[in-house]
Order: sequence, then C-alpha cells, then structure tokens
Amino acid sequence: MRLNFLGGIVAVFLVAALIVAYSSLFTVYQTQQALVLRLGSPLPPITEPGLHVKAPFIDSVVYIDKRILDLEAPPQEVIASDQKRLVVDAFARYRIQDPLRFYQTLGSIAGANSQLSILLNSALRRVLGEVTFSHVVRDQRADLMARIRELVDHEATSYGVQVVDVRIRRADLPEQNSQAVYQRMQTERQREAAEFRAQGAQRAQEIRSRADREVTVLVAEATSKSEQIRGEGDATRNQIFAEAFNQDPDFFTFYRSMQAYEHSLKQSDTRLLLKPDSSFFRYFTDPSGKPRENPATPPTSQAPSR
Repeated sequence: MRLNFLGGIVAVFLVAALIVAYSSLFTVYQTQQALVLRLGSPLPPITEPGLHVKAPFIDSVVYIDKRILDLEAPPQEVIASDQKRLVVDAFARYRIQDPLRFYQTLGSIAGANSQLSILLNSALRRVLGEVTFSHVVRDQRADLMARIRELVDHEATSYGVQVVDVRIRRADLPEQNSQAVYQRMQTERQREAAEFRAQGAQRAQEIRSRADREVTVLVAEATSKSEQIRGEGDATRNQIFAEAFNQDPDFFTFYRSMQAYEHSLKQSDTRLLLKPDSSFFRYFTDPSGKPRENPATPPTSQAPSR
C-alpha cells in the first residue's frame, strides 16, 4: 500500500518535471527570429536558430518572420508634374531587421503591411509628382524606383523594418484617358499614312510623267530616223529606177505597165472605167506600146448648088 502511494508521488513529480521541461524549451527555426516576453516585458531578441530555454510559466515567445516579405500596394492615381493622371501599381520587398522595435511599434505582419502601404503611397506621390509622364513610363523609371525605395526605407527604419526593393509594376493612364490617347494616336497615324500615300502618288505621277516624256521623245526620234531611212531608201530606189530607165526606156515603160496591170486587175474585180482614148492598155493593141492614132475624119460632102 505504501509502495503504491510512493509510486504515485514519483509519477506526479515526473509528470510535473516533464511539464516544466516542456514549458522551458522552445525551438527557433532558420526562417524565424524569437522575442521572449517576461511578464509582458520583452527580452533581447533571439536570432540564432536552434533549441533555447525560457522561464516556465513566466516567459512567452513571439515568433517573427526572418525572410524577405512581400508588400502588395493597391493601384492608385498619381498626378505627374505635367498634370497627367497615372494609375500606378507598385510593390515592395522588406525584411524585419529589429524584432524588438518591430514588435513595439507594429506588432504583427498585418500591421506592418498596413503602415508600409501608407509610406509607399506617400513616397509614390511625392516622387512621381515631381517628374513628367514620359519620365515615369520611359526615361527615368529605374532612378525613380530607387528614390522611392530610399524614402520608404528611411521612414520604415523607425519601425525596425528594412525595405529591400520597390518596383513599379505598371504606370498607365486612366481608362478614359487611355482611350482618348489611343484615338489621338490613331488619328495621327492615319494622317501620317494619308501624307505618305499622297507623297507616293505624287512621286508615282512624276515617274509616270517622266517615263511618258521619255517614251514620246524616243518614239519621235525613232520616227524621225525611220522617215530619214525611208527617204534615203526611196531616193536610192528612184535612182535605181532612173538608171534602169536611162538604160532601156522602152523596157522600163513596159515593166511599169505590167506592174500597173497586176495591181489594178484583181482576181475578184476586173472592171475599170477609162476614157476611150486612154493609153492604159496600149500594150494590148500594139506590142511596142505606141499609142494608137485616131483615123482620119472623112471629108464632108457639099450639097449641090442650085
């Protein structure tokens, strides 16, 4: 009976020892850092991973993330220095550098995101309000993001937070302004296209006119040269005919007459209308081609006188 009683007491002490030991130990992972609170008062933070000891039933442990955290800010409208409205979508990356100050000022990741969003929006308005739309969109975007990060990091230091990076994901005009800009760009492109077409048509007309002028000149020169060659040929032909005529006038006359008969008496039409005394067919009546003499008119008889 007494042994059972002693055994129960030992078991109770063992259980109490296990509970005390369990409440005295805690583990810090590599992605975490711990803050020990003793009766609500924070002790120096623990940043090394591993197994650590705390006072049981007195200390409590608050785990704080050690990794780089994301901050997604909602899109907001910013007015640039040239009075153009921009819809800016930005995000930031930060890490908790001082766990004690972070716990005393912000308390949690949700509180940090809320406060850093305010700081990021303020820095965006301050920096982007000093530059033009083209600087934000094209020319100085990297420099502007660096300036915004410096401003946010300077303000976030008081909360124990280090801002690692700030990026502008998108910086566009509002929807209604985008449509107006798109319409203006479309009109400008259409005007440029019409101007290019007009210049092309003018250039084509100039080329066509030059080609027509060159064709006219070439045709005129060719016609002139052909007429000159034709005249020279006709002159040579006439000279040959004249020399042939001088050599034998009778034969040349006969030959020309035969050519005239061939061209005038067609196979489908052999009718000719000639004067009775025409010499066209003189070679039909006389092989020598001499013209036919008219017969002498008989003398008129005189009536007897009374």
